[in-house]
Amino acid sequence: MIDLKQQVIEHLEKTRRHAKRRRMLGIILISLLLLISAKLIFNLIPKNHILSVTSGSVLSERHFLIKLLQDEAAENFLSLKVVKAAGALEALELVNSGKVDLALVPGGVVNSFPNVRHVATLPPEFIHFLVKPSINNLEDLKGQVINMGERRAATRILARQILSHLDFVADSDYVETNFSAEELIGMRSEILPDVIVEVSYAPSVLVDFFVKRHGYHILPMPFPAALAKRLNWIRNVTLSEYTYSILPAVPSKDIPLAGVNLHLVANANIEPKAIAELLKALYGPQINSRFSQKLVEEDLLIPSGYPVSAGTMLYLDSKKPIVTEELTDKLSTMFQLLMSLFSILVLVWKWFSSDQDQEFEYNTEAIETLVEIKTRKE
Repeated sequence: MIDLKQQVIEHLEKTRRHAKRRRMLGIILISLLLLISAKLIFNLIPKNHILSVTSGSVLSERHFLIKLLQDEAAENFLSLKVVKAAGALEALELVNSGKVDLALVPGGVVNSFPNVRHVATLPPEFIHFLVKPSINNLEDLKGQVINMGERRAATRILARQILSHLDFVADSDYVETNFSAEELIGMRSEILPDVIVEVSYAPSVLVDFFVKRHGYHILPMPFPAALAKRLNWIRNVTLSEYTYSILPAVPSKDIPLAGVNLHLVANANIEPKAIAELLKALYGPQINSRFSQKLVEEDLLIPSGYPVSAGTMLYLDSKKPIVTEELTDKLSTMFQLLMSLFSILVLVWKWFSSDQDQEFEYNTEAIETLVEIKTRKE
């Protein structure tokens, strides 16, 4: 180590006595300091992130949530661009490929997409089985025409799983149709399907329309807890009486329904800071005061089947107390490093300002610091 220190001193002395080398080294050091300063200033400037997101049908509460989030995120220098996707499967494929940044998808949908990351879990949506007046129980569903939404939609995937576990055989015990919400609204009463499955928060605009305009009611699902043992994505939810109508009462009493958690997912390559800013807006007071469901931050990490996003972890880290033992240790280490750098800067200043023809007294402690850093790296 002594030989290495002597070599450093000899090399510095040789450079100090050479005017051209001194100027060149000075220019390099000043340029380096300017670049570091510019980077620090650049990082302090707020950046406007632009993210694309799928939101489902324009009639859904999901779409309304995204519109609220769009308004609130703009305050945090985050722009959301809404993109149309024909169902949850297509939304996941778009996110996985990087063509779309974010998507809202319910649980129970296949999760074999390697580039999809979990951002947050939202309250469970209600799985409504909207039925015509003549249908009063699950057994009455046999032989009926059941609309499950578009073929690649999550509604169809979830409805088929539920009916399968109720021992209903597709194309035998019921006839499936796949009209979109927009198509159903334009139909006459006599050609509407007997059953319409709708997955949404309550009250749902679509459910409200069919209850009041066409006399549909909501079929109770009396055993979601039993179904949840077979289908782990099912959640037990309760639809309150009078949710959709007072006269007549729809429902006439609180009824149990099957629910499904809604997950916000993102592409793995989205900048973590953008995700963190999005979550700040999502769990902010403005959205919670305007949205029909209470967004509980403690439920954020309820599993969706995907790895947790780096942006979600960044957001959670930002919620931790500012002064921690770890932070104190980091500040202590940083202070020691700054003092060492200050000693080196003083050495460099004296080195540049000294007479080339005079002997220069080197700060051996600073040189030892440099030698120690070099030795550690090796």
